[in-house]
Amino acid sequence: MNLSKRLINLNINSAIFFQVAVFYLEIVLRLFTCERFFTWGLIPVAVFSACTGLLLEAIVIRLSKKAAKGTAVGVFIGLFVLFSTQAVYHGFFNKYLIIYSIGAGGADQILGEGILQNTLNALFSGLPAMVLFALPFVFLLIFFDRFTIKRKPVKASLIISGVALACHIATITAISFIPSMSATQSGIFDPNHAVSRFGLLRTEVLDIKYNMLGIEQNIELESEDVKDEEPPKEVVYEPNVMDIDFSSLAENETDQTLKTINEYFASKEPTYKNEYTGMYEGYNLVYLVAEGFSPYAIDPVLTPTLYKMQQDGFNFTNFYTPIWGVSTSDGEYTACTGLIPKSGVWSFYRSSENYMPFTLGNMFRSIGVENTYAYHNNTHTYYHRDKSHPNMGYDYKGMGTGVEKYVKNVWPQSDLEMISGSVSDYLSSGEPFHAYYMTISGHLEYTVNGNSMATKNWELVKDLDCSDELKAYYACNIELDRAMEKLLAELNTAGVADKTVIAITPDHYPYGLEQDDTDKYAKWRELLGRDVETTFELYKSCFLLYCQATTDAPTVDKYCSSLDILPTLLNLFGFEYDSRLLMGSDILSTAEELVIFSDRSFISGRGMYDADTQKFTAFEGRGFDTAEEEQNYIVNMKAVVSNKFKISAKMLEEDYYGYVFNK
Repeated sequence: MNLSKRLINLNINSAIFFQVAVFYLEIVLRLFTCERFFTWGLIPVAVFSACTGLLLEAIVIRLSKKAAKGTAVGVFIGLFVLFSTQAVYHGFFNKYLIIYSIGAGGADQILGEGILQNTLNALFSGLPAMVLFALPFVFLLIFFDRFTIKRKPVKASLIISGVALACHIATITAISFIPSMSATQSGIFDPNHAVSRFGLLRTEVLDIKYNMLGIEQNIELESEDVKDEEPPKEVVYEPNVMDIDFSSLAENETDQTLKTINEYFASKEPTYKNEYTGMYEGYNLVYLVAEGFSPYAIDPVLTPTLYKMQQDGFNFTNFYTPIWGVSTSDGEYTACTGLIPKSGVWSFYRSSENYMPFTLGNMFRSIGVENTYAYHNNTHTYYHRDKSHPNMGYDYKGMGTGVEKYVKNVWPQSDLEMISGSVSDYLSSGEPFHAYYMTISGHLEYTVNGNSMATKNWELVKDLDCSDELKAYYACNIELDRAMEKLLAELNTAGVADKTVIAITPDHYPYGLEQDDTDKYAKWRELLGRDVETTFELYKSCFLLYCQATTDAPTVDKYCSSLDILPTLLNLFGFEYDSRLLMGSDILSTAEELVIFSDRSFISGRGMYDADTQKFTAFEGRGFDTAEEEQNYIVNMKAVVSNKFKISAKMLEEDYYGYVFNK
């Protein structure tokens, strides 16, 4: 029998088709978006897909064939839209779209001026995935008449639904006994890891449950044994704490969530003051979170000012910038608050209604510094910075509230123009100041024609021996370098350069270099001359901390991250703060080294733990005498990391600073 006759005589079991088709959609999304395809997560993905298919079958067997076809086609059109949207969004942001983003204005952002072209490029890049997502829908249209669907009684529908529900519950129960999966499902839900472990449809259910319906997640903390820090032996330093009795707060608290948070902080050891405490007390601070910045943008020829700042300032050789669920906004939140962002929401936006005493703007204002400004050279409402940044203690300006007077409305906008136009705000008075900038010149996409900064500086990079994408990336960061050159010149003209600290850190690694359909990390291979390790190395970054008058800034080899920037600066500037209330720690203290990644992987003083493979690799010379000792250490550090995620999220939800300080 030839193929055409086989197709004519084809009979298709609808239940099997629905299950296979849903699993197929999950597999395609996994292929295009997940870092690792073959993981244990494939098992629950298959089960949840089968359950979804059975539920659809339970519906259509109660309908006429015409109505069943319409229902099935409608469902798969919806699934096509859902999966295609996620694939395209992930291609742009390297993250999945959360429901919160839609309600918070995420759609307006990706359709906004400048970003729109990037969105269209991501849409074009996502076409292969979209074509594959459309196949089940097309198959339904062509072959539905061959489906063996017969209208059946309610009893049959209920039995099928019961089987689907039982399998679903059984899988959820089994997952609860697997620590890594259980944490994602109930304790510290993260959509970006849930897709890999459960599939998109189950992730959407959890997203609705936790972030739309507001059902509270598990706050039960895990037991920790290792203290954060022992006081230095050579010199007696005081701890960086405030007069807060967390034990009494816990004892007198009836709300269980707040009681648990109080007990957590009561058990925490603080970090201690050190030889660098107050080193910059009375100094001014200019702090920049630089879009897509990285150590690879620092070059003695192309970016000489940034190079000088790196070489002459504090040199943090093992600094990391993990990426979080809401990309730039979460990276900015981490760098500004010393807290881990809560998955599934815009943490910075959510924090705008909270009391935030330790942010730098509020800290400078607390000591009488009135000149505290924040700037962004893109739309002032983007990520609702018009709400979050004034709450951090800043007079905030963006495009639409003043910055447009000196920054041209191109895409992306110029960091040099932003610095040149804004410095007079805080230098003209001759009074102490603190300025904060969220830059944008380093934004993707890195193309000579689609990026105004790449076009502007192309002559300086066109002869480099590398791809056009890398040339464009260098060109974008030349604009940041020129901005720093201008800033230093203005500070010197005003006579305050020797009393001004400049701090620069990225919001995230330059994932715009991954816009290659055939080989995601081709540009990284070109950049490094070898394959890049994607669990840890991809996020290795830089933190520039520079003051012109500091001639003996140290090299710091501790493993640290953007989470540690705020406590480090607070200690350097001699502010009174409570180190127990931040998830990061002062890099210059003797606190335990700890870099936390969004998937709960971590780097500590003893080694690296990959949460996906559950493998710990001890550093040479820092290993363990016995396997039992190593295992106990891993269990404890996993608890430390897990608790930080849980506590940080609850601090945001409960406005915990407002609670502690009665605000």
